[in-house]
Amino acid sequence: MGLRSSLAAAFKGPEEFDLTSGGIGKPLFFLAMPIVVTNLFQTAYNLADTFWLGQYNTDALAAISFAFPMVFLLISLGMGISVAGSVLVAQYTGAGEERQAEYAASQTVTFAVLASLLLGGVGYFFVGDFLSLMGASADVLPLASSYMEVVALGLAAMFGFAVFIALMRGYGDTITPMLVMFGSVVLNIVIDPFLIFGWTVVENAPVVGTVAFPEMGIQGAAVATVSSRALALVVGLAIMFRGNRGIEINLRDMAPDFGYLRRLARIGVPASIEGTGRALSMNLLLFIVATFSDPVVAAYGIGTRVFSVIVLPAIAVARGVETMTGQNIGSGKPDRAEAAAALAAKVLFGLLTVVGVLVFLAPEPIVSVFVGAGQENADQVVSIGAEFLRYVALTFGFIGIMRAYTGSFRGAGKTLTAAAISVLTLGVIRFPVAWVSAESLGETGIWLSFAVSNVVGAAIAYLWYRRGTWRDVDLTDSEVAGADAATTDD
Repeated sequence: MGLRSSLAAAFKGPEEFDLTSGGIGKPLFFLAMPIVVTNLFQTAYNLADTFWLGQYNTDALAAISFAFPMVFLLISLGMGISVAGSVLVAQYTGAGEERQAEYAASQTVTFAVLASLLLGGVGYFFVGDFLSLMGASADVLPLASSYMEVVALGLAAMFGFAVFIALMRGYGDTITPMLVMFGSVVLNIVIDPFLIFGWTVVENAPVVGTVAFPEMGIQGAAVATVSSRALALVVGLAIMFRGNRGIEINLRDMAPDFGYLRRLARIGVPASIEGTGRALSMNLLLFIVATFSDPVVAAYGIGTRVFSVIVLPAIAVARGVETMTGQNIGSGKPDRAEAAAALAAKVLFGLLTVVGVLVFLAPEPIVSVFVGAGQENADQVVSIGAEFLRYVALTFGFIGIMRAYTGSFRGAGKTLTAAAISVLTLGVIRFPVAWVSAESLGETGIWLSFAVSNVVGAAIAYLWYRRGTWRDVDLTDSEVAGADAATTDD
């Protein structure tokens, strides 16, 4: 009896339910719940950094506010590959094409590694220029740069593990990534404070002791995150190569097939546009945020981190809908996919609305968790961050609606539609509203832009989905076609 089997009562694997038949609510729940937990663990990386750096000093906290959007941007540029791999694996699994699913997964890993090395290398050399362009102050710029240089060098580990999660999810296994993530997060949380603050072992006081961990400040947080992600990636690759749990990858299928890359790109490029659009929205907003004081920048960073936790159920259920849509499209059951999206939208709206009300009533305690007692401008950061949360909290439910329907679009392979909704919501609505209203309302205008875009984005996603164009999927089409006959031979 291992840890995995002991969790069977709470989490069920793909072998215990069929995503393409029977009820919808139960398989969606058991698919999404481990994703919620996995995302909680993943967010714990960021929250641990935010917490400890908040205890370190206010400049470090402001620096992480600039660094996080750039991390998101780098990962988003390459995330299309993981989305394409997940969609293809889901559709082939639903169609019973195991060999094509394995080939798609193997090619996804290959091109993910190549993409992350390229993006990480470019990111490393342009970190300083990018952060300066974003408006980082003279005090914050060197701190944010040192953090991002480490992340850029370790991007392959961070992105590679995200690909492992996506491929396993496409197959229908969300438990294994959850357990691997748990171990990685524990490691990160344990070593984070030691690398940030340093640790000296004093053997014979008052003799100077041995430095077990040097004080690295904000760079130590980056080292802790990259190191723990690298270990998780190694474990994830071992699991996929063994193939006895979830999707299998094979060395013989990993030689770069640039013809197959075009297939991945047809689905993946729009998905990258969607993710990049979200990242660029955060970075463009920093242009506006950076015109205000460092406490406002710090409050913005805390607020966006809190949102990353609040929307975890929406992201998780959307990923579950993505997998259910993919497998049901593969098995020729679009009505079942539509029912899953509708159920997810209703449940998420109700759940996140309740959470939003609670946050609206007590935002100060939430923000204060991330601000060290006695730090400069601490009270101001808490006050501004609380105002941010109050403006956005009551629109959390609408985020759930938008995520549910865009998840179904992605599962059907309509990643361009999901990207268009994201660009409209963030680029055409949120940023212009923030730009205009910040002139007259100050930072309050930025907070208002989040609320407006959440509501309008949900309406756009719902109305677009009702058109039914996502149903037009043909597995024989080159966009989602299987591996060539030459690659399907054992």
